[in-house]
Amino acid sequence: MLPRHCLNQKELARRWGISHRTLERWRYTGQGPAFLKLGGRVLYRLADVEAFEQSQLRRAMTISDAVARAGQSPRRLTADPARATRHANAFQRAQRAC
Repeated sequence: MLPRHCLNQKELARRWGISHRTLERWRYTGQGPAFLKLGGRVLYRLADVEAFEQSQLRRAMTISDAVARAGQSPRRLTADPARATRHANAFQRAQRAC
C-alpha cells in the first residue's frame, strides 16, 4: 500500500478534533494550513499540515516565554467574589441616585 501524502477536509478535521466547517471558514479567511483545490476536492498535503502544526506550537511557546521573561504570572480567569460584590454595590448606589 502506498503512503498517503494528502488529507481531505474531513480527515484533517478528525485529526485535530475540530469541525470540517471550521476548516472551510479558515480557507475563506486565509487562516490555517495551505491547501490544494483539484477540481471540486480540497486536499491538505501532510507536509503542509505538519508545518502548520509546528508554527502553532512555536507561537504558543513564544507567548509563554514572553510572559516568563516579563516576570509576570499568566492572568487568572477565575471570578473574584469580593470584586463582584463591590460592583453590585456601586450599581445599586447609582440606581438609588437616579
